[in-house]
Amino acid sequence: MTWIDQTIFFVDFEGSRASGVLEYGVVTLRRGEIVDSRTRLCAATGDVRPEDAAVHGLRAEALAGEPPFADDWELFAAWREQGPLAAHYAGVENALIKSVWPYPRNSPDFARPGERVIEWGPWVDTARLYAQLFPALGGGGLESLVTACGLQPELQSLAVRHCPPGRGRYHAALYDALAGALLLARLARDSQIAALTTMQLLALSTLDPQKRERLQQRELF
Repeated sequence: MTWIDQTIFFVDFEGSRASGVLEYGVVTLRRGEIVDSRTRLCAATGDVRPEDAAVHGLRAEALAGEPPFADDWELFAAWREQGPLAAHYAGVENALIKSVWPYPRNSPDFARPGERVIEWGPWVDTARLYAQLFPALGGGGLESLVTACGLQPELQSLAVRHCPPGRGRYHAALYDALAGALLLARLARDSQIAALTTMQLLALSTLDPQKRERLQQRELF
């Protein structure tokens, strides 16, 4: 199965290990197209540093009436069962989700068809993919890549339809998830990249040669 035949859930969190997840955005991709989105604010579970609030615009007092992120276990566990999770610099999202739920339910291992695993990863990582497939684009920052790829007008159009009022900007969870999802969708328009298997896309999503070799060996055996 090629990776574009696989449903992928692009995830972005705002928050930190100290404050907890304050906002999430999740975008569903099928056949390289954005088909759904979900977002909400979450109550802080720790201190929100002023310097962090200045970036993401979220303050603990404004979030006090929101349910905590932990309440959405069923939602995230179900997404993980349906397809691999994706993020831009996925190590951040992986660390945050594991700080709340160390493991998902027993789920398909999308790097090994027919096998199952109790892990949130391996993740599809657009920062790593672009670093390896398009090194000439330079820095791996989300905004810089969106701009370099000419995707900003499309992102703005999607933000109008999907993002809550006041959250249609970088460092808002769903906006950033839409930006990353657009970068992934752009790869689906390249016939050679679109022909990769899900395992190959996951292998390219890591810069760790040993981890990549382990993923590639799964395909051979």
